Amino acid sequence: MGARLRVVLDQLTHVVHADHASAASDLTAALISTAPAGCEVEAIVPSGVEVPITGLSDVRRLSLARRELAASWQLGIVRGVGGGLIHSPTLMAPLVRHDRLHDHDQTTVTLWDLQAWEEPDSLSKTAVAWQRAMLKRAVKHADAVVVPSHAVGARLEEIAKLSGRIRVIPGASPCELVVPFDATARRASLSLPSGYLVLTGSADSLEHGFRAAIAAGKEAVVLDAPEGSEPRLAEVAAAAGLPESRAHIRGSLSVADRAAVLAGASALVATSAHAVWPWRAVEAMTLGVPVVAVDSGVHHDVIADGGVITAPTDMAEAVADAVGDGARRLSVLGADRSRSFSWLGAAERVWGLHADL
Repeated sequence: MGARLRVVLDQLTHVVHADHASAASDLTAALISTAPAGCEVEAIVPSGVEVPITGLSDVRRLSLARRELAASWQLGIVRGVGGGLIHSPTLMAPLVRHDRLHDHDQTTVTLWDLQAWEEPDSLSKTAVAWQRAMLKRAVKHADAVVVPSHAVGARLEEIAKLSGRIRVIPGASPCELVVPFDATARRASLSLPSGYLVLTGSADSLEHGFRAAIAAGKEAVVLDAPEGSEPRLAEVAAAAGLPESRAHIRGSLSVADRAAVLAGASALVATSAHAVWPWRAVEAMTLGVPVVAVDSGVHHDVIADGGVITAPTDMAEAVADAVGDGARRLSVLGADRSRSFSWLGAAERVWGLHADL
């Protein structure tokens, strides 16, 4: 008799984190494609949500909208969900007491980053409280907690007592990440210059990226800047010596716009050492954009030899080489490294995880 894996898809309509929402959809499609013989995939969704993923065996629509569902599950109220094998691509899961041995119920969750613990000021107080509360529920009731890298898992072990229940399953670039035919027009609509670096990181770490832009003779484009952070980041750029006119601060972009921006960049510079899956660095490698990243456990796990990993004080020199003599070599190495990450591979590991449990 086959198994039915039930996947929580809570952000199809109400998107809280665009990368998590995209990852959940891509993973679910991959789970359907890689399902073992006799196995099938079902979606669990909030009320009023249409599921644009083909191949699902069923869709369980709950009676609550996403916001109310998040509050309810935080309190352990999970009416109407049912049991079985439940996998959540985020912390959003019906985490309650269940019997894995006799009823064959399983619940696994995914933690992509530890921002609520390492960078709480980067999130709203509500988001921090919710994530911390859901991790506490996961400690009590999850059969496994999936993290995207060994470094994130090691840090999580310091935060929560999960007794060997941490499993590493990396993420990947969005399946739809391709350079659009109108990439030049998209960059123009975003008012981007012709020569620039893409920077990612927090206000506390971006100084090194701005200095690297100066050393490389490039302008800087910051992606994923939190709403309202533009003045603060412009000040950081100015303090590093990069004029405000050469620092372009942008928030969350669509996949097509991100691909256009990355395709026009001389390099991507990742300045944060926190325990978070490096979404943009993986996307840059996928598109063959040279990557320079600050020394961290996550970057060693994920980027490895697909880019340059350097101390903050050496970042400017590393970037100058990455946009010059080292550009071609790093482009090839990054593209090769990106092939280590795919949603089909992640899906196979998820199926294997539930089989092992």
